[in-house]
Amino acid sequence: MNAHNAPSPIPSSGLDPKTGTTVHLLGTLVTFKATALDTEGTFSLVEATTAPGQGTPPHIQRDDAEAFYVLEGTFDFMVGGQTSRSGPGSFHYIPRGAPHGFANNSDKPARMLIINLPGGLHENFFVEAGDPVADATVFPPMSPPDIPRLIKAASRYGIEMLPPA
Repeated sequence: MNAHNAPSPIPSSGLDPKTGTTVHLLGTLVTFKATALDTEGTFSLVEATTAPGQGTPPHIQRDDAEAFYVLEGTFDFMVGGQTSRSGPGSFHYIPRGAPHGFANNSDKPARMLIINLPGGLHENFFVEAGDPVADATVFPPMSPPDIPRLIKAASRYGIEMLPPA
């Protein structure tokens, strides 16, 4: 198996939608709902809850595709240099190589589902760059990210961080 569809170190989440390992990364609680192990490497599915004022910097990745579906709150999505505010029911598809990022610029947490194709790359990045948390509903204290750790993990899984717009 090549790095493109590397097996995930995250245990299979099974079919119970209330289970799954959670990590904290860049102000977002990422709970794994379906991993590469669950989907024969086809895709991974996470539920992401982002704290107010937090989000991901612009980046490009080598995944085949990524998609976001907003469940609660609002996110500002940047895709290919264009930014749009998105609320519940909004969907964003990100093809390979498209610069993108998101932020929760509201005063309440916002929640969405993220699908990555194929499975493995993003979930392995989340695990390596993030910190495990026991409670998927409580944000740990916010602190500046460990940039060297983030960049190293990103490069290992085909993610290139871009300078802020």
